[in-house]
Amino acid sequence: MTPLNLPPFEIALRDSAAGREVYDPLRRKWVALTPEEWVRQHFVNFLVADRGFPSVLMANEIGLKLNSMTRRCDTVVFDRSLHPLVIVEYKAPTVAVTQKVFDQIARYNMVLDAPLLIVSNGLRHYCCRFDRSAGTYAFLRDIPYWSAIAP
Repeated sequence: MTPLNLPPFEIALRDSAAGREVYDPLRRKWVALTPEEWVRQHFVNFLVADRGFPSVLMANEIGLKLNSMTRRCDTVVFDRSLHPLVIVEYKAPTVAVTQKVFDQIARYNMVLDAPLLIVSNGLRHYCCRFDRSAGTYAFLRDIPYWSAIAP
């Protein structure tokens, strides 16, 4: 897999009849190892191990209804009251982070109303704060630490 701009860690991999799999500790199951999943597992580990996010407040592949269609958020981080605090959208390292990706996560946020949005392809990471009252987004210099965003 492609080296990422994220800290390395001991990732659990196995080969199965379905192909190469990675263990997702948030979903507590083995899933297909795709380039996007490679990014997801590294980024979740980064949020937990480096930024102090509590894994018990994180979930992968959260379903939501948007315009009567079912969609899935890659990762959602909840506050201690279980309201969405952060939405994270992942792309494979070969996929450029474009306006289309930001439009996708903004649509998810119309349903979840999280104040922070993060997009990463494993090489480049972007984080912005959403101000609902002004209807604006402000990009942050870095991915914040849990202690800086936890209510």
